[in-house]
Amino acid sequence: MTVRVDHEERRRQIAEALLRIADTQGLQSASMRAVAAEAGVSLRLVQYYFTTKQALLLDALARLGTQLQARMESWIRAAGSPPTPRSIVTAILSSILPTDPESRRITRTYAAYYTLVLNDPELVGKHGTSQPDLLEGFLAKQLRAAQQAGEIAPDRDPEMTAAGLLAMVNGLGSSVLGYQRTGEAALAILNHHLDELFRSP
Repeated sequence: MTVRVDHEERRRQIAEALLRIADTQGLQSASMRAVAAEAGVSLRLVQYYFTTKQALLLDALARLGTQLQARMESWIRAAGSPPTPRSIVTAILSSILPTDPESRRITRTYAAYYTLVLNDPELVGKHGTSQPDLLEGFLAKQLRAAQQAGEIAPDRDPEMTAAGLLAMVNGLGSSVLGYQRTGEAALAILNHHLDELFRSP
């Protein structure tokens, strides 16, 4: 058991080094040698745990997804108990917006992966869409529950609405990182649209 825990700690150490480079320099700078230097280990050790760069990229992407998931769950817990469909949708979408150092880091790092996908769609494209798809599905489920409770107009399509909300939040996140608007302004825009969506039919 101790050996397995040590191995996992090494993998985490190396993957998080890649995520730090992705955040600050972009994934084009994340060579195996650069990751080894950032992690404070030898290149040989990096190659022992991750035989290819693709394996390292995908492992780090999964860990980034886990970090985002933990953030969303924390925001849902803080939204009140018991949570309502609206409070869950609001918490999830608000937690994604880059309004604090943690969310800015997560957003910048995802942006680095998106840039990589544009250059090599097969590398992450077939592996990197599962979490967004699951998130869309979860949001659609919450919107459907709100619809059944009479909180959303019956003619709204939950799947299309969930996809649109996530696309809007991603766009708002880019505008915050690009200094077009502040995180507070982005949250205000999000809440404006949610107020319209959840207005009683």
